[in-house]
Amino acid sequence: MTDNDTEYMKEKMAEYRRELEPLVKYLPWFEQASEKSASTMYKGNGLDGPGALAFPVYDATLMSFIKEASNSSLLDRNYQYIYTRKDIRNCYDERDLIAAADYKNWDILCGILSRYVMGGRTKSVLWSQGVSEKIFYLCLTKMLEIVTEWNSERNLR
Repeated sequence: MTDNDTEYMKEKMAEYRRELEPLVKYLPWFEQASEKSASTMYKGNGLDGPGALAFPVYDATLMSFIKEASNSSLLDRNYQYIYTRKDIRNCYDERDLIAAADYKNWDILCGILSRYVMGGRTKSVLWSQGVSEKIFYLCLTKMLEIVTEWNSERNLR
């Protein structure tokens, strides 16, 4: 890497760290959370008949995370292209890509995070799946690892 490339990457990693900082505070909750703690089904007050409508009620911590993540620049509205390009079909593929990611794959991490945050707006089960499958936790942990390792490796030289 040339000095210009190194400077650029330092700036990018600092930007990534700034965007990531508000979300990192949710890591302990995601580590402990399960699908049951992320949402419950509200069925109304004694309305169990065929016309009753049940809907999910999400944990306040999860909703705070979704709101903060939605306001960050980490989300990519075109996350579907990453899923197509990388042939991601299920949570096992997502986990494998997250585990293998480095700073060159930042867009993949953002794409996976985006699918669960943005996709959950229209298919709300994705928010619960993001918690139960540990996708939010794994994504944030890997992102934090990347910016921390990159900065520590480059600052030693």
